[in-house]
Amino acid sequence: MKKILLYLSAFVPLYFLILIKIIIDLINGNLSWNFLNTISLVMFLILMILGIFGASQAIAHKSTKTTKIEIISQKNITEKYFLGYFSLFVLFALTFELEKISMFVVFIFIIILIGIVYIKNNLFYINPFLNILGYNFYQVEYMNLETNQKNNAIFFYKGDFDISKKYCLSKLSHENFNMIENYEE
Repeated sequence: MKKILLYLSAFVPLYFLILIKIIIDLINGNLSWNFLNTISLVMFLILMILGIFGASQAIAHKSTKTTKIEIISQKNITEKYFLGYFSLFVLFALTFELEKISMFVVFIFIIILIGIVYIKNNLFYINPFLNILGYNFYQVEYMNLETNQKNNAIFFYKGDFDISKKYCLSKLSHENFNMIENYEE
């Protein structure tokens, strides 16, 4: 369930755009209050709430086991994946006419298919919503200060890494979704 909520959080900006589009179209009289539009409005509102909840749970989750690490090298890879999501946002929010049953059904299937790939391949680091909240994701080479082993991983970190500082790794239960924080000695 946590993986599904984390997946849903990646699309919170999309749900918001679609909600705004539906509301504006309803206010302007471009859409009427019918069953499909009502279901769409409620569904996107629920998806947005579930996504926000999933992201907040992932951010707030603290592992019982934290490991002190020293960053050897880091590369911000946020832009590598972030812009690909915007093409999806534009496709769905601007061009899909979700008031048509056929487009609504296609939208649902596309979201399900993307979700299967996202969860099956542990693509949790591709999350534009977390980036909007100020998190960047980094490909990091680090030294585990407890085992003196070098490792590579993808981390979410709010802001920019300062290689001169030591960090505390808080591993979550998801692969490819690790949060990292500063620690003071």
